Amino acid sequence: MKKIVFPVFFLIAGYWAQAQVADSARREVKLNGVVNFRDLGGYPTKDGRHVKWGKIYRSAELSHISPGGLDTMSRLSIGYVADFRGPYEVKAAPDRIPSTATRVSLSAGSENVGDSNYMKQFLRSVKGDSALIPFYSNIGSFEDRYKPLFSELLQVNKDSAVLFHCSAGKDRTGIAAALILYALNVDEKTIMGDYLASNYYRKNENERSIKGLMMFYKLDEATARAMMGVREAYVQATFNAITAQYGTLDNYLEKVMGLTRDRRALLQAKFLE
Repeated sequence: MKKIVFPVFFLIAGYWAQAQVADSARREVKLNGVVNFRDLGGYPTKDGRHVKWGKIYRSAELSHISPGGLDTMSRLSIGYVADFRGPYEVKAAPDRIPSTATRVSLSAGSENVGDSNYMKQFLRSVKGDSALIPFYSNIGSFEDRYKPLFSELLQVNKDSAVLFHCSAGKDRTGIAAALILYALNVDEKTIMGDYLASNYYRKNENERSIKGLMMFYKLDEATARAMMGVREAYVQATFNAITAQYGTLDNYLEKVMGLTRDRRALLQAKFLE
């Protein structure tokens, strides 16, 4: 993805974020105790196809899901759950998933997230709107975190669905969704809209978390909001880091994620219609 620097892009990104949530009645899966759980289906691709509904889902953590929510997950045929959280996060909020699903830990890069000492040190180092830029720019752990997810997407049974998540379902999960949609040939504005839509789906949860960051970690409000929200500059930092090292996102997907031309074509044949 090329960085678009003129101001009108922010208006376009905002428009696409709103377009993304316009079909929220179908896209959002409402589960008691879970936020930001949504279907990646329906997005158009550059060649006129669409991502299949009911095959790839993204979410926040699942520790408080209700019994009814577990029943819904079972009806969605989710057989594989990729959890990007580290051990501290998992211990504090272990996943609850259907007995028919398999959870796989893909915690690379998140080993210290959730540790109180690490979090205090990290939060002391962040400030203002660019709070998460360093996090998004560090792509060193992406191969171990995301390549197994792409492998699962390539081999998952056609009757099963895949879910991936982190704690808030916006950062590690947002990057995963962006890479998957790009691999499926979805256009850049739509990818950005899906990413930015976490601000909509997490609105109430974010307000509670912002107050907690201000109270317990003494963050100023602007920094707390930057931490809990998603911004175009964040995911752009990921794409900038990738293109700086690998030239293009396409080259990165092939060289690092293992999506050769044939494997990428297979991925698209499997999840597009």
